[in-house]
Amino acid sequence: MLHIEIDGKQLAVEEGAMVIEAAEAAGIYIPRFCYHKKLSVAANCRMCLVDVERVAKPVPACATPVTEGMKVSTRSEKTRTAQKGVMEFLLINHPLDCPICDQGGECDLQDLAVGYGRDVSRFAEAKRIVKDQDIGPLIATEMTRCIHCTRCVRFGQEIGGIMELGATGRGEHMRIGTYVEASVDSELSGNMIDLCPVGALTSKPFRYSARPWELVARRSVSPHDCVGTNLLVETRRNKVMRVLPQENETVNETWISDRDRFSYTALDGGARLSVPLLRVDGQWREVDWDVALEAAATGLREIVATDGAAALAALVSPQATVEEGYLLARLARGLGSDNIDHRLRESDFRDDSGAPPYPALGVEIAELERVDAVVLVGSNIRKDQPLLAHRLRKAFLEGARIAAINPVDFAFTFDLAAKTIVAPSGLPEALGRLVVASAICTGSALPADVAAWTEGLEVSGVERKTAEWLCVAERPLILLGTLAACHPEAAVLRSLAAALGEITGAPVGFLPPGNSAGLWLAGAIPQRAALGIRRPVPGRAASAMWDGRQKGFLLVDAEPVTDGADGGRARTALQAARFVVALSAFRSEALDYAHVLLPMAPFTETDGSFVNAEGRWQSFEAAVAPRGEARPGWKILRVLAEKCGVSGLAFDSVAAVRAAIGDLREVVGRHEPMVLEGRCPRTQGLERIAEVGLYDSDSVVRHSEVLRKTADRGSPILGVNENEAMRLGIAAGTSVRVVMGEAQAVLEVVIDNRIPDGAAYIPAALESTAALPWSGPITVSRI
Repeated sequence: MLHIEIDGKQLAVEEGAMVIEAAEAAGIYIPRFCYHKKLSVAANCRMCLVDVERVAKPVPACATPVTEGMKVSTRSEKTRTAQKGVMEFLLINHPLDCPICDQGGECDLQDLAVGYGRDVSRFAEAKRIVKDQDIGPLIATEMTRCIHCTRCVRFGQEIGGIMELGATGRGEHMRIGTYVEASVDSELSGNMIDLCPVGALTSKPFRYSARPWELVARRSVSPHDCVGTNLLVETRRNKVMRVLPQENETVNETWISDRDRFSYTALDGGARLSVPLLRVDGQWREVDWDVALEAAATGLREIVATDGAAALAALVSPQATVEEGYLLARLARGLGSDNIDHRLRESDFRDDSGAPPYPALGVEIAELERVDAVVLVGSNIRKDQPLLAHRLRKAFLEGARIAAINPVDFAFTFDLAAKTIVAPSGLPEALGRLVVASAICTGSALPADVAAWTEGLEVSGVERKTAEWLCVAERPLILLGTLAACHPEAAVLRSLAAALGEITGAPVGFLPPGNSAGLWLAGAIPQRAALGIRRPVPGRAASAMWDGRQKGFLLVDAEPVTDGADGGRARTALQAARFVVALSAFRSEALDYAHVLLPMAPFTETDGSFVNAEGRWQSFEAAVAPRGEARPGWKILRVLAEKCGVSGLAFDSVAAVRAAIGDLREVVGRHEPMVLEGRCPRTQGLERIAEVGLYDSDSVVRHSEVLRKTADRGSPILGVNENEAMRLGIAAGTSVRVVMGEAQAVLEVVIDNRIPDGAAYIPAALESTAALPWSGPITVSRI
């Protein structure tokens, strides 16, 4: 520790710390514009100049490391004169836009100008004017206000991993912008809005809608991925106006993804369901809650009485709260059915009996940036889990080696030390080869079933090299992503990953959607009740519910046609069902098959809890009241249970539901891998790669018109490489007919050489592709 003095206060500071960091730790504020604790030091605004004893001129506090015995003054005449001089230069070209600038009221320049600016400018020449660029639907630009702090530039380079903005020109002609006319497409781009100390970069959806002092902030948690990002939902007059990050160093640091930031724009859209609807003689009729709930309860009871409890199924979205999942599970089981699930996109549940308590990350989120070897299996982590990808990028910048086994050569924000790109049916064998290579590297004996399964697999140089650095790593990690979880051989992938983990000492982690971890623990799965208590006879998993045996369905924020692994079969089963009750925040696909539609409050309008992939329980409260006649899901399920005659669910608050669930921290267990049997043959011909796009992940995101305008919006395309295009006789930009079983779709051809031979990329969770199964052979014909 070094001993220094700042403004007469004696401090003990770690060696290597900058003066501005030491001052901040001591509660001494030094003005700044370019400095940010999460970015590299630029020292180009000079606003943080301070007076250091025995140094002739003021020095920038952000770029000056502390030394033993240093004496610093942040309030001396020399310091104040220097800071006022810097402020005068910054204001020379800054426009007087405060009355119309969205940054007004939370602008660093505005605040510091009061303390360090002059009453009257001495600058009499014309001010600089900069032409604005259109950089997309999310960020508005007013670059005449820019003070060249370069925070946005450094963010792209260091955090986002994509240098989308940069500085061109010098002196008076310096400009911040894209090098060519282009949009800013990073999945983390909205953080530039928070970083900008002036009004040069502002939120386009929020523009001219409110002043900061009019807003009331409520803490919340994001439902869109497994991170559990901490949010500040800012409201005015019972309307969500914007969403900002709530700093939590162990979860999301100071960042949020654009999906978390802008999805709120869907909440006041025209697609919201705000009144209960009842289908009468084939027509939808608005009814009051008593009529709707009585009709729902009567229909569910009749299904159980007529066809038995096994004919009833309950499905819940992974974005539902722990409390909603728990109450739905209790309601379904109270009616006698264990057919409950939230894993709509998965299809292989052979290892359910040996599954861990929940799909865990394997390490704490903050530890991701400290791993030194990672194997990604079936994961586009950059789009599925943007903030976890950022943590992996930090690990990469510290020297971590990352390998990927994927069906597409995805563009990550870090370099891969090794990669294997194969068609989906080749993923198990690719992972199996790495298991064999690792066993050879360590001299380990494989379990009998794994040895038999991998017999005959030939190890390549890629697997050998990967095994070499994976086996000697001090902090290795294996991550199975969404594409692995949704694979038709997902149980095999999990068993092979477990074998690889045993050999290398690497934890095996999963990247589940939304609140999947919480719903596992709440009992919203067919084989376990809350707290991991096993059911005597497991119910049916989601993918098994479409064979016609289910006559009644209770859907909570679930859209099985859009989000299911086989939307065509799901639609047929739901339309053939005698009774379907759907709780939804939107006028969704349920209009086509439901008999009762109940308006459910989204996450901003309800109290609840989420559990992230590291097992962190986070509770939140409603930011606004439910829109129209919508009600929180837990309240709807409580009353519905009462009308169905299910006792024990008369809770009067979310806190009471939490207390009934119990302490999730007491749930223990480990993954017991499935015993591997013979290898499945690889798919012959062309097979589908199905991926859910960044902005198609759930119903709220899909209804955001702003996010639908971005480059990451889902499009009905057939992506193939040049070799497959030549073999099929198709060309980019043409339309083709794709057939999978009884389902078909017309798609536009896109040539993408990141896709391997024998595979075609078709986005999932789109209306135009929903009927197609997520896996299997496809037939392509020209139109």
